[in-house]
Amino acid sequence: MNIKILGSGCANCVNLEKAARAAAAELGLDADFEKVTDYADIAGYGIMRTPGLVVDETVVLSGRVPTVSQVKELLSAQLGS
Repeated sequence: MNIKILGSGCANCVNLEKAARAAAAELGLDADFEKVTDYADIAGYGIMRTPGLVVDETVVLSGRVPTVSQVKELLSAQLGS
């Protein structure tokens, strides 16, 4: 699973990355994490508000910082698709 954190590196982006890493660990997923900080790349995903979470090239969240349990739900939903 490839997980991308989209954002400039602000506090919300850092918190989203922490939540995503914790969720992946709790689910026992083998995930590669990548930070995307280039605004042109971020805009290419159609995200206008950061932070954004992209799982296997699908945008699953943008503009807010979810809890670990919410990220677990998002990751689980992507596993089922």
